[in-house]
Amino acid sequence: MLLHIPAVLSPEQVRVLRERLASAGWADGRATVGPQGAQVKRNQQLRADDQLAIELGEQVRRAVLQHPLFFAAALPLRVLPPLFNRYEGGGNYGLHVDGAVMRQIGSEQPLRSDVSSTLFLSDPETYDGGELIVADTYGEHEVKLPAGDLIVYAASSLHRVAPVTRGTRLASFFWTQSMVRSDAQRSMLYELDQSIQSLRAKQGDTPEVTALTGHYHNLLRMWAET
Repeated sequence: MLLHIPAVLSPEQVRVLRERLASAGWADGRATVGPQGAQVKRNQQLRADDQLAIELGEQVRRAVLQHPLFFAAALPLRVLPPLFNRYEGGGNYGLHVDGAVMRQIGSEQPLRSDVSSTLFLSDPETYDGGELIVADTYGEHEVKLPAGDLIVYAASSLHRVAPVTRGTRLASFFWTQSMVRSDAQRSMLYELDQSIQSLRAKQGDTPEVTALTGHYHNLLRMWAET
């Protein structure tokens, strides 16, 4: 699944985040990955234990979890605290796949990364390049969204960030362990849920809509891990 979720943050929320991040203590992003990732990663990040990153990450987390499309698509069980990165001056991140198992600072409980998410914080006209490029069986998909919009995709996908040749690309990113491990099953549940919502809006709670809703929950009950 590759899903664009618009307006997760309002323009005012984005403006405040950018102002706070302007004076942040950015560090070399290569320090956060292993030897293989460090060979292709050229960006800056806020450390996960940076107090500003923790504060702003909680704001992003709350906004994301309140969005009904994110919940429907990701079916979140646990979400790692959002982090922040910055690309400029040719910064890029070569083709890679996200780690399968991650740990939160201060917690011994591992998280399986089922869903990756990037929340764009820079207006696309303010920088050149910087597209998130996600590869799947249908080819490569370039993503460059308005500030405040979120892209959600399978963490198992190969992806990269194109070089930023003008301006600065700011973003928040995070991973989710879903109640449903399979990306194919999550996609089916999302499409079924959206069809039910559309039918309900047009027809109300007809017996057919009620029956489809029952099928949705029975499939979720069959596939969910909690």
